[in-house]
Amino acid sequence: MRLFTLTLLALLGGLQYHLWLGKNGLEDYYKMSDTVVRQQQDNQVLKDRNALIYREIADLTSGLEAIEELSRNDLGYIKQGETFYRIIPKQDKQSGEQIDD
Repeated sequence: MRLFTLTLLALLGGLQYHLWLGKNGLEDYYKMSDTVVRQQQDNQVLKDRNALIYREIADLTSGLEAIEELSRNDLGYIKQGETFYRIIPKQDKQSGEQIDD
């Protein structure tokens, strides 16, 4: 009976070792769970970025206002009859730093 009990305890210890420290044990499970959560967060950021790009594409294909806004902001285009004013901040003559008024 004593030998049977020792055998069962050894078997239980071996199974516990594999559960806690072995390959695909709880430690690996928790690491993989953290990796999955981080990947889901990264995927959500990418989905949001893609949705923004799709909205911009829809804007550009639906009308000229978005194209006009894009060309004004990114390329500096102005319309016929408009006056363009460029404001350049003052610079300190000695240090070359800009002064905010």
